[in-house]
Amino acid sequence: MLSDIEIANAAELTPILQIARDELGIEPEHLVPYGHDKAKVDLGYLSSLADREPGKLILVTALSPTPAGEGKTTTTVGLTDALHGLGKKTVACLREPSMGPVFGMKGGAAGGGYAQVVPMSDINLHFTGDFAAIAAANNLLAAIIDNHVHQGNALDIDVRTVTWKRVVDLNDRALRDIVVGMGGVANGFPRQDGFDIVVASELMAIFCLTESWADLKKRIGDIVVGYTRGKKPVTARDLEADGAMTVLLRDAVMPNLVQTLEHAPAFVHGGPFANIAHGCSSVSATRAGLRLADYVVTEAGFGADLGAEKFVDIKCRKSGLRPDAAVVVATVRALKYHGGVALADLEDEDLAAIEKGMVNLTRHLHNIREVYGVPCVVAVNRFPSDTDAEVAKVVELVGNDGVRAFPATHFVDGGLGARALAEGVLEVLDEPSPYTFGFTYPDDYTLTEKVEAIATRLYGASQVTWDGKARRRLDRIEADGYGHLPVCVAKTQYSFSTDPSLRGAPLGHELHVREVRLSAGAGFVVLVCGDIMTMPGLPKVPASARIDLTEDGTILGLS
Repeated sequence: MLSDIEIANAAELTPILQIARDELGIEPEHLVPYGHDKAKVDLGYLSSLADREPGKLILVTALSPTPAGEGKTTTTVGLTDALHGLGKKTVACLREPSMGPVFGMKGGAAGGGYAQVVPMSDINLHFTGDFAAIAAANNLLAAIIDNHVHQGNALDIDVRTVTWKRVVDLNDRALRDIVVGMGGVANGFPRQDGFDIVVASELMAIFCLTESWADLKKRIGDIVVGYTRGKKPVTARDLEADGAMTVLLRDAVMPNLVQTLEHAPAFVHGGPFANIAHGCSSVSATRAGLRLADYVVTEAGFGADLGAEKFVDIKCRKSGLRPDAAVVVATVRALKYHGGVALADLEDEDLAAIEKGMVNLTRHLHNIREVYGVPCVVAVNRFPSDTDAEVAKVVELVGNDGVRAFPATHFVDGGLGARALAEGVLEVLDEPSPYTFGFTYPDDYTLTEKVEAIATRLYGASQVTWDGKARRRLDRIEADGYGHLPVCVAKTQYSFSTDPSLRGAPLGHELHVREVRLSAGAGFVVLVCGDIMTMPGLPKVPASARIDLTEDGTILGLS
């Protein structure tokens, strides 16, 4: 079989202006083209569609993944193509890939095989420049903070309390903890600082949760960057940075329109990781899809304990969006992995391990139905090494949990390989739901009660423990009036616990919070747990080692 990039390079794309008009009814004057294959959709035009009856929203999530991932984006694209092939007016809403994983371990995030969004190389690299704009706006604020202190510090900022970090969209562990301002008086005051990856930044979260320029400016102004020596919060608005930062993001906040290999429309916009951020594509893109199509298929990062929880408790809470159904991506290999099989042995048939590992998927299905209140089906994303007996076992075990499972081969067969899945999703959407949508915790819980609800209701933990510094930071945030905000738990994606080696569905473990960050502009509080890092490092042999450019300009090695 051809590689992902070979398949993408061989694809014949329909001009994006034609996709917009024929599939979504968008006339060219409402688009800002980026070449022939990409375009941004004007925010004013999208606002004019507010009175339209929204389509159905389908959330794609997964069980706790193996390190290689289980094909959630691929399934999102395959399901979109299948619904599109059935004559349904459908659009996909995906996150933009970060170049950290592209050049690191996981590779790109444009789908795979014959279930991709294209142009794949553009999407995985600089795309329309959204991430560069976010990085520039973020780092402008960092520069303004240090300049303000250097120029006399009229706001009386205590430089020891500055929390605003610089960002770059690459994995670089050497930048996690640094010192800035070295070199003498002319370079400002030395202080400890550090970098996060762009997708973990508060500005990325703001970008994904806003729907207008006015709201964007307000949210940016609300960002708390540190505290005065009198212990009062200092905001970006206090530093008069909000206007310039909004200008840098003016074009970026317009959703990006591309297409799948089978010419279904797709919005690819925003890209936070779900293990260190809220893990969902932009509200503006999702809302645009719901106003323009009958069905919107969107993904949330990693397992349903991470991306789906944040989709519900942050994105839905803030926007009023509600998923009509969920698709949980499961694989034979992930179930064997949670059944105790080593990574090197996942291709060997092992029905007993599948049965043992089913506890992980069962807990996710329980959380989706009984906690979030969303009806669901399971997509069994089939890999070449899966045997018929293994796939049949997964379908049987899922059925025992009262959920329908549909084997899918969209990676090899495109939309046709997800046809049965699409029909199953349509059946669920046509049936009255036995569940009532709800959040994991109510707004009036304290921040401590909110994280305890997530830990006990979703993760199976017995308690939440705190580093002393994290506890004091949480108390300060509540004292400053931010206790009403939802929480965003940053933890490993490989386990319900904070220990990535603890597979299956552990019970009675502790969720330990080592750091607390206020994202006042985004409107949530981040709780950093376990060993999770908001600036990843590169592996021993990064993906960048196989990426190259030929003499004729062809890009090689992207996946």
